[in-house]
Amino acid sequence: MDFSYKNVGFLVVFLIAANIFLICCADPTDGFTNVPLTKENFEIQRPYDIPLEERYSFKNGTHRLWVYADDKPHDPNSRTQPRTEVRISGLDYSSGVWQFEGHAFVPNGTSGATIVQIHGASHGATTIILRIYNGDMRYYSGQVVATDLYDKWFRVNLIHDVDGGKVTLFLDGIQKFQTKDQGPGDLYFKCGVYAAPANISYYMEARWRGIKIYKKQC
Repeated sequence: MDFSYKNVGFLVVFLIAANIFLICCADPTDGFTNVPLTKENFEIQRPYDIPLEERYSFKNGTHRLWVYADDKPHDPNSRTQPRTEVRISGLDYSSGVWQFEGHAFVPNGTSGATIVQIHGASHGATTIILRIYNGDMRYYSGQVVATDLYDKWFRVNLIHDVDGGKVTLFLDGIQKFQTKDQGPGDLYFKCGVYAAPANISYYMEARWRGIKIYKKQC
């Protein structure tokens, strides 16, 4: 009888450990299909009066994007804050489960800058905005979702389940944040630097590499 109980106890411990291992080893892209990207999918938005090479470079697989607080908007008719962003073009979506992946680097000193967002919503202009303030990542200008992100590469996986109405953020493979979305709309991913309405540094920069888009097959 003692032997039987010991076996059962061992089995329970083993199953718990195996489950923890599977959870830890699961990747945010599991169950998703990679959507091939071409150069045409990378639309660069920058201050309208500045040449591209003065706010953006692409070298050795890395997109480097920077902007100044007193730069103009990306369009003469826009009243938005200055930005230099990659807009994922040609892959707008309004349903299903989509995922953005990329590795980001934010140099010390950049603050008050959106580095990744999902544009479009039923209410408002965006589904989610993730900003860097003093090295911490915030949901818009509110909840802190990660800290100490300056001067290091970190992997970003942003998943939007449109039909389920939720957005999930993973950093370096670990879930950091989940929230309800803002309703369906004409949706697309963006990354780079986009100045917040207030409390911004004069110079803002972000680097991105390994940008990929995934879709979950039904």
